[in-house]
Amino acid sequence: MSMKTKNQFAALQVRGRFTHVLEIYVNNTMLEVDKMLEKCGDFNRQQLIMLLLSALISLLSAMLNISYSIIYTVPKHWCADGLGSGPPPPNADECKPFYTNSSTSDTCKNYSYESYMGYQSFVSEMNWICDKAWKMKLGNNIARAGCAIGNLVMGYLADRLGRVPILVFANVMTISDNFLTIFGISLELFCVVQFITGFVVISNFSIIRILIVEYMRPSLRTVCLNISYGFFFCLGMIISPWIAILTGSWRRFMLLQALPIIVVPFFFYFVPESVQWLISRQKYDEAIESLRRVAKTNGRQIDDSVYEEFIEDCKLSQQNTKTNPNLLHLFRMPRLRRTLLILLFEYFVFSFYISIITYRLSGVEISRFVIISLSATALLPSSLAAIVLQDRIGRKTLAFTIVILMCIFILVSGVVFSTAANRSARTLFTCYVIGMFFHSLAVNSNTQYTLELLPACIRGQALGALFTMDLASLIWANCIFDMRKIFILLPEIILGVLTLLVAGLILLLPETLDRTLPSSLQDGEQLGIDEHWYTFRCMEKRTQPEELDSPLAPQNSI
Repeated sequence: MSMKTKNQFAALQVRGRFTHVLEIYVNNTMLEVDKMLEKCGDFNRQQLIMLLLSALISLLSAMLNISYSIIYTVPKHWCADGLGSGPPPPNADECKPFYTNSSTSDTCKNYSYESYMGYQSFVSEMNWICDKAWKMKLGNNIARAGCAIGNLVMGYLADRLGRVPILVFANVMTISDNFLTIFGISLELFCVVQFITGFVVISNFSIIRILIVEYMRPSLRTVCLNISYGFFFCLGMIISPWIAILTGSWRRFMLLQALPIIVVPFFFYFVPESVQWLISRQKYDEAIESLRRVAKTNGRQIDDSVYEEFIEDCKLSQQNTKTNPNLLHLFRMPRLRRTLLILLFEYFVFSFYISIITYRLSGVEISRFVIISLSATALLPSSLAAIVLQDRIGRKTLAFTIVILMCIFILVSGVVFSTAANRSARTLFTCYVIGMFFHSLAVNSNTQYTLELLPACIRGQALGALFTMDLASLIWANCIFDMRKIFILLPEIILGVLTLLVAGLILLLPETLDRTLPSSLQDGEQLGIDEHWYTFRCMEKRTQPEELDSPLAPQNSI
C-alpha cells in the first residue's frame, strides 16, 4: 500500500471515528429522559390512562370541530311573502318575493326553509341569509383571525406554562364559549364567541398529541397516536352530523356535545406535566415530582439516588443551554431554521391540496351532513396505513412517498375532470374519498414527524406556527382557483410543481425513527447531523451488515 493510500485510509478512519463519537455524544445528551421514563414505566398504567384520555379528547374534539360546520349550515331557503302555507321549494335559493307589484315591497320579511331531516340550524333560526348573510361571513373571518392568533399564543403558553394547564384552559374556554352561544346571542356576542372558538379550537387536540409523544416510548408513538386519532376522531366526525339530526336543534346539539368536556379539568389529577418539557425549562424539582407520579401509578419503586443522578446529568448537559427559548431563537440555529421553513412550506401545500379536492365538489348538490361523514371515511384507513408503514420504512421515507403520490393523484384526477363528461357525482365522490385518504395520511404522519423533529422547548410554538400557515394558504388558494379562467388545469399544474418541490425538500430532513425527542435547541440542531439527504432508514437496515464488515467502519473505542 502506498504512503498516499495509507494517509487516505487514516483520514477516513479518523473521520469515521469522529462521526461515531459525535453520534455517541448526541445520544448521551438526548437519551436521559427516555431512559428515566423507561425505569418509571414508559408503557404501563400511566400511559394507558393518557391513551384513554387522548381517545376521549379526540372524540370530543372531532365533535367540537365539526359542530360549527353543522350549526352554521345554510339550508335551502326562499321568500315566503305572499305565498300560502306549505309552498313547494324552488330549484334554487330565492331572497326576493315571488309576487311583487307597485303596492308591495321587493324586500322579503319572512322566509321558509327546507331543513335537512327536520334539523334547525343557527342560520335558519336567526335568518342570517340574503341581505343579512354578511353577519355569518363576518363571524367566519373573525374565527379565522382568532385561530391564526390563538395557534401562536396558545402554542407559546404551552411552551411557557406547561402542556396540562393550557390543555385544561382550552377546553374550559370551549365550554364557556358554547354556553354563551346557547343562552344568548347578538351580533356582538356572536363575534366574540367566534373569536374565542378560533382561538382555542386547535389546542383542544394538538396539545394532548404533544403529551402522548413526550410520554410514550419511541416504538409506540405511531400506534398510540393513530389509535386515538384515527379511530376516535374518525368516529366523532361520522356520528356528529347524525347526533345533530337526532337532537333536531342546534342548541340541544351544542349542549350535548359540550357537557362531556367538563371532565377535562380533572386531567390535573390523572396527567402529570411533561417531564421532557420540565427538563427543557430546567424545572428539575417539578420534573422529579412528575417522574414520581408516573412511577407510583405504574407501581415502580425507584431509589432517590436514581433521581438525583438523573438531575445531575441533566444539569451537566444543560449548563450552556438557554433557559427560556422561544420560536425566534430557533431561527438562529441553521439546521433547525431550515427544518422549520421546510415544514411551513409543506403545511402550506397540504392545505392548498385539500382546497382543490374540496373545490371539485362545489358544483354537486349534496347535504353538508353527508359530506362530513364521507370525508371521515378516509381517516381510519389512513391511520392504519400509517401504523403499518411509518415504523417500517421510516418517517422520512413515508413523508417523501406520500407527497409523490399526492402529486401523481392531483395531476391525473385533474386531467380526468378537465372534461365535463367525466364529472359525474359518483366519480367526484370517489375522487374526493381517495384524495382525502392521501391528505389524511400526509397530515397525520407528518404531524407526528413534526413533533419528533422539533425540540420540546419550542414544540408548541412551532406547531402553532404550522397550523397558522395552514390557514394562510386558504387566501392563496382562492387566488389560484381564479387561474382556471386562463387554463382549466393551471391550479393542478401549480400544485403538482409545489408538491414535487416539497418532496425534494423532505430529503433534507433527518430521520426520527427510534430516536429520542430533542429537548433543547442544541439537541434539535444536532438531530441527524450524521445523515445525508439520501439516507433512508429502510435502506440502512439492509446495508448495516456490510458496514460492520467494512475495514473502514468506525471502531467502538476512540
